[in-house]
Amino acid sequence: MPREKLAMSDQVTKDIGKNLQDGIGLHGSFLIEHIREGQVIDAIEVNNVITNVGKAEVAGLFTTDTLSGLTAFDYIAIGTGTTAADATDTQLETEITTGGGARRGGANVTGTRTNTTVTNDTAQYVTTFTFTATFAVTESGVLNADSTGILLSHQTFAAINVASGDSLQITWKVAVA
Repeated sequence: MPREKLAMSDQVTKDIGKNLQDGIGLHGSFLIEHIREGQVIDAIEVNNVITNVGKAEVAGLFTTDTLSGLTAFDYIAIGTGTTAADATDTQLETEITTGGGARRGGANVTGTRTNTTVTNDTAQYVTTFTFTATFAVTESGVLNADSTGILLSHQTFAAINVASGDSLQITWKVAVA
């Protein structure tokens, strides 16, 4: 009888270890809404790509008592690049910097934590770009600085053609699961 309990205990320990190893990661999605004259005229929701440099920065945040050199991911950028997003990306392909499309962060981005499978397991970022020029927006990303910085997540999508006066409201979600 004691031998059976030990064998069962060993299996439970192996299963718990497997679940811990296989079950932790970052993933998420983003929603982009095209607004013209106060009305949503188009919306796209897609899964994001978590970059390798983003994963490394998150790991650094886990192991640092103070934020010496590590900064929160609280900037959203958009661009016109069309190359598919990849985990090796370190920046947007062609970031927009003019005409109302410049990177937004700080007080211009609402950062909160929301619930997916457990309380506060998802970082959510929301911002609105209001344009004074015309662009075919095809990519977006979350970074940790107002210029350059580390790219946490990135995604490309079908062109959203914005005109002067249009807005894009972007909601990024990154879950720890």
